[in-house]
Amino acid sequence: MKALVTGFEPFGGETVNASLEAVRRLPARIGMLEVATAALPTSYARSLAALEAAIARSSPDFVLCVGQAGDRAALCVERVAINLQDAHIPDNDGARPVDAPVVAGGPAAYLSTLPVRAAVAALRAEKLPAQLSMSAGAFVCNHVFYGLMHLAAARGQSFRAGFLHVPRLPQQAPDGNSPQMALDDIVRGILVVLEVSSGPKAEVGRRKLER
Repeated sequence: MKALVTGFEPFGGETVNASLEAVRRLPARIGMLEVATAALPTSYARSLAALEAAIARSSPDFVLCVGQAGDRAALCVERVAINLQDAHIPDNDGARPVDAPVVAGGPAAYLSTLPVRAAVAALRAEKLPAQLSMSAGAFVCNHVFYGLMHLAAARGQSFRAGFLHVPRLPQQAPDGNSPQMALDDIVRGILVVLEVSSGPKAEVGRRKLER
C-alpha cells in the first residue's frame, strides 16, 4: 500500500510552514506502507496542478494533505471540504478570491474518505490533542482539500483522501501566547493518521454532499 502526504510552502510572510517541516521528516516506509511526499505551493492557481502531478508520480492508495492553521492548538482531522474560495489574506501569488467556487458547477461539498473518527480516537489515545473539524476554512488548504476530493470523484474513487490541519511551531509563536505544537508531536500525529488510514478498518463510504 502507498500513501502520498503533502505539506505547504510558507506563506503570509513566514519563513517556515509547520505542515511542510513535518512532512519532510516522515520516513519513506511505515511497516508495509510506502510513503511518498510532496510540497505544494500556497497558491490558488498552482496548488492543484502540483497535487495532481504528485498523484500521477506516486499512484497512491490514499492521499493525506497537511496544512498549517495558526489559530488551532490541536491536530484537526478535517471532515468536510467546501466549494468555496474566500481568502482573508493573499496567497503567495497575491491572489485573494472572494466568494468564488473551487470548481464551477461542482458539488457544494465533499466528505473525507479517510476514517476521520478513528483517526481522532487514535491521536487522543497517543495523548496528542486532537479534534474532528467540520471546517477547513476557505483559504488554500480548503481549496486543495476540495480539489483533491473532486479529483478522486472524477477518477471513480481510485484513491481515498483527506486533510489534516496542524498548529504552528513554537518558533513561529515566540511570545508563547499563540497556539503551537512541537514538531515531533506533529510528525507523530501524521504517522498515527497514516497508520489508521492504512489499517484493515480504513475503508469508509465514499460520499459527497450535493448542493
